[in-house]
Amino acid sequence: MADGWYYPVWVVGAARMRAVSADWPAVGAELHHSVGGWPFLLDDIRRATKSVPGRELVLRGRGWPASEVEVQVVLEPTADGGREIVMREDAVAGPARLTPYPLRAPLIFQRNTESVRRLAYLAERPAP
Repeated sequence: MADGWYYPVWVVGAARMRAVSADWPAVGAELHHSVGGWPFLLDDIRRATKSVPGRELVLRGRGWPASEVEVQVVLEPTADGGREIVMREDAVAGPARLTPYPLRAPLIFQRNTESVRRLAYLAERPAP
């Protein structure tokens, strides 16, 4: 999570990176990426609103026209000395916010489950 250039590698729907703030992942730093599939790409920005190195990252993004979202990724310590990745996401503004949570939650859950799986693969890969 500390290297913003990896964002589209682990986040479902992110297709490419366009720019990463030099101070990433500090509060206020931005990831400029595109979402969707070619040739139907939309440019998007994610801004860090909370950053606790090695522990938590909260991002706010504008996924218009669907919504504005907030994503929280937390690394929870486990009893065996490892870390568990917990990801929470929800619409905070825009048309998607009008959809009742029980209807939008299953799609968010599936997307985040795959994103966490991808992030775990990156974290657990053998050192070069």
